[in-house]
Amino acid sequence: MLEAIKQPWPWYVAGPVIAFVMFALIYFGNSFGLSANFRNICSVFGAGKSCDFFAFDWRKQLWNLVFLAGTVLGGFVASQFLMSDTSVAISEATVADLKALGINNPGNGFVPADLFSFESLLSLKGVVFFVVGGFLVGFGTRYAGGCTSGHAISGLSDLQPASLVAVIGFFIGGLLMTHLLLPHLLTL
Repeated sequence: MLEAIKQPWPWYVAGPVIAFVMFALIYFGNSFGLSANFRNICSVFGAGKSCDFFAFDWRKQLWNLVFLAGTVLGGFVASQFLMSDTSVAISEATVADLKALGINNPGNGFVPADLFSFESLLSLKGVVFFVVGGFLVGFGTRYAGGCTSGHAISGLSDLQPASLVAVIGFFIGGLLMTHLLLPHLLTL
């Protein structure tokens, strides 16, 4: 029984569930996106007293905060109790490409330990990946008016042209990063 739980849901179950959630959000006048929770959390802690951007009724977004908490809790439960193996099934060609870029043991975990660890945080590479990369993600999310989940799932479901442009931009940015910038950043 527990082994059946450890398998991913098939597309014909997960897809309709996502569609149902999106239709429910549209029906109730809400939109999905995790980056909005940064604004909600800042508002909860009183940032609206010093900045008008955070001055709004965060209680109307309580459902989104609950969703965020459920995402974190669900990730913890899944990783601690439902996963017997943390290796990631990636193709041999991808493994060879990653090894050629200097990444050790690609596929042995969700993220490469030599890039995403406390030891690497204290290196130039770690500062670039965590600090500079984090700033760029935060800036890009704010500049684009939402995150990838908000635009790709909710915005496209609402048929918003701005979300289509944003999603196309996300893919172009990801391709440029992967093929042009990442090889150079890994040599730092």
